[in-house]
Amino acid sequence: MKDNEKTELKENNVQNKTQDAEHKHRHKKLWIFLALVFTFAIGLTITGIIGGWNSVKAVFDFVSDQVLGMKWLNSLIGLAFTGMLGETFMASIWGKAVQFFIYDTIKIIFLLCLLIFIISYIQSYYPPERTKKILGKYKGIGANAMGALLGTVTPFCSCSSIPLFMGFTSAGLSSGVTFSFLISSPLVDLGALIILISVFGFPIAIAYVAVGLILAIIGGTIIEKTGVGKNVREFVTQGANIEVDIAELTKKDRAVYAKDRMLETLKKVWPYILIGVGIGAAIHNFIPENWIQAVLGQDKWYSVIIATFVGVPMYADIFGTIPVAEALFAKGVGAGTILAFMMSVTALSLPSMIMLSKAIKPKLLFSFIAIVVVGIIIIGYVFNALNFLFI
Repeated sequence: MKDNEKTELKENNVQNKTQDAEHKHRHKKLWIFLALVFTFAIGLTITGIIGGWNSVKAVFDFVSDQVLGMKWLNSLIGLAFTGMLGETFMASIWGKAVQFFIYDTIKIIFLLCLLIFIISYIQSYYPPERTKKILGKYKGIGANAMGALLGTVTPFCSCSSIPLFMGFTSAGLSSGVTFSFLISSPLVDLGALIILISVFGFPIAIAYVAVGLILAIIGGTIIEKTGVGKNVREFVTQGANIEVDIAELTKKDRAVYAKDRMLETLKKVWPYILIGVGIGAAIHNFIPENWIQAVLGQDKWYSVIIATFVGVPMYADIFGTIPVAEALFAKGVGAGTILAFMMSVTALSLPSMIMLSKAIKPKLLFSFIAIVVVGIIIIGYVFNALNFLFI
């Protein structure tokens, strides 16, 4: 055997041992995580057996209100402003509006930055090339489900999702997978789940994520099975699919990547957060409840349709819609109407539809919009009928 062949063999052995060590390290981390989840589940079960459902509910309420909802921060802000501006002002409509605006802005931005950093750090292990390979292994509705689930770990607004959608399409993934991803990516993500829990509690937050995933899977399946998903513009389907080697990043590299993604996302969404919180503060404190009920009340059959079509022309991501939804919820608007509004804003914003029209043909664009709108309206009516579960 020649010297260069021996050297190459040694290098391959070293590389294989390094990869094996990395795989073992990752598996160890996974087992630690699963052990923590299992321990938490056992703890809740024991709490439920000893104290009953109310004790379990008290744990979830504490997490929702104090840990994620940061109600303690609202109390501190109230005390601070009362000391500076007096009880009379803070008891007025303007005082309550100011407290709502400052508290909600700090809470949402803090949770957003923390969650985007964590999600982006995890996402650094799954760059687009690796993701394409993973999705390519699945077929049928299972592939659509994987595409929808992938959307939950991509903290993108609807416009930011479209380039990745185009990349998946050019890579040869099915239209069912790509459109399931395109629906779920702006609609549902892990960061939104946590913030929704902080505002509405576990039932509505989990319901939102569940129906968002179902809509994404069904929508992608319909587009694929009807064949309308083939109406993609030629430059997308014929785009070069370049294989890029996946570089092994260090922990420091991943932290820098996560920080950059966090700052990039914050720069994009902070204006919409401020606008959303401002609108929420106005609805919460200045618009009479009977006015809101007259238009969007649960007893009004047209409330879901109005909420859906009002949301479509708007441009914001889910983080900008949450303060508005929070104020509507406080005014007694049905859960289905609120979900319809949030989904239409995030999934069907006018700028994203204009961008999407450059990548797909009119027949597919109109079919996509129709499927999502009909799905949102159905979800709205179903959840309004079940509103008693969320009060």
